[in-house]
Amino acid sequence: MQDERVPGFDTLAVRAGIARSRFNEHSEALYLTSSFVFDNAAQAAARFSGEEPGYVYGRFSNPTVTMMQERLAALEGAEACLATASGMAAILAAVMALLEAGNHIVASQSLFGATHQLLGNILPRFGVEASFVRSTDPADYANALRPETRMMFIETPSNPLTEVLDITALVAVARAAGVLLVVDNCFCTPVLQQPLALGADLVIHSATKYLDGQGRVLGGAVLGRRELIDEVFKFLRTAGPSISPFNAWVILKGLETLRIRVEAQSRNALELARWLEARPEVARVYYPGLASHPQHSAAMRQQKSGGAIVSFEVRGGREQAWRVIDATHILSITANLGDTKSTITHPASTTHGRIGAEARAAAGIGENLLRIAVGLEDIEDLEADLESGLAQI
Repeated sequence: MQDERVPGFDTLAVRAGIARSRFNEHSEALYLTSSFVFDNAAQAAARFSGEEPGYVYGRFSNPTVTMMQERLAALEGAEACLATASGMAAILAAVMALLEAGNHIVASQSLFGATHQLLGNILPRFGVEASFVRSTDPADYANALRPETRMMFIETPSNPLTEVLDITALVAVARAAGVLLVVDNCFCTPVLQQPLALGADLVIHSATKYLDGQGRVLGGAVLGRRELIDEVFKFLRTAGPSISPFNAWVILKGLETLRIRVEAQSRNALELARWLEARPEVARVYYPGLASHPQHSAAMRQQKSGGAIVSFEVRGGREQAWRVIDATHILSITANLGDTKSTITHPASTTHGRIGAEARAAAGIGENLLRIAVGLEDIEDLEADLESGLAQI
């Protein structure tokens, strides 16, 4: 008897997790209800206690959300997935569920501004401290560990400088110390990188970005081994940073075209990065797919391509950077990313504006830095749009 064939990525993206109702609908159903009705008191008690599987209350259980979770878990190769209201809610749920007062986190200095704020300024109020590592050397992460360290948290590639961390090497550091390695996989998505397959314990997503792909809704997800996700579920069930069924349904449909979008956006990004690198007005381009990127070889080992985020420094400072932004007409001036529409932002005054000048300097985020999330427009139009901006320098 032949072994059952394992479905491919695209098949999972459009088929995984489907659970049809008695109406046998083709498109996944959207269940808009706050609660679920039980046959009798005994069943209600069994559902609430967990003795009987089934849906209970919309804060922590919904069929549409379950479909989204199962589909994303299949794409990431995870045992389990838990959807949340946003990417930041996913990070909060993971750290609150798995850490306690007196614990310590080792994190990359190169993180999204809100993540830096959460780990560096909010969690310490509850007795959880974080140390930020300023390099990409795994040895520096090992040196930052303490006896009370319970988690290492990284983004790779990072926001906004696309720094790439060697996941396999950091897995070895984490295993030797008996700590969890959590990887924010927002920039790559499972299309380009699967951290769990490389040994990471948890993967975090802002589903708001590429998983939705069209800038429509907020969402997040935590994925990993079932015993870890079960702990995160206990926090979500009580604290309630839950995704709405509608948002889960939108993201579920977005996953169907994930690979097609991400691969096309990545091709555009590589061409744009090469074009920017040749411009005299540009001092430096940050893109993992370029040979000039400091971690290019590491990126090509663990990623399928360089991704769709291109950051670059213009010659000058904030004034010159803002001139480039203000002269564009096609690029959307917004801090969101992962959209089919290309976006441009000035990280020092937007996404990383709240972390302070010293922290920005430590992370290498200067006033002349711009970040583009490349979309699906014709690349010639994007280049022409940027050319008009660069001409203002």
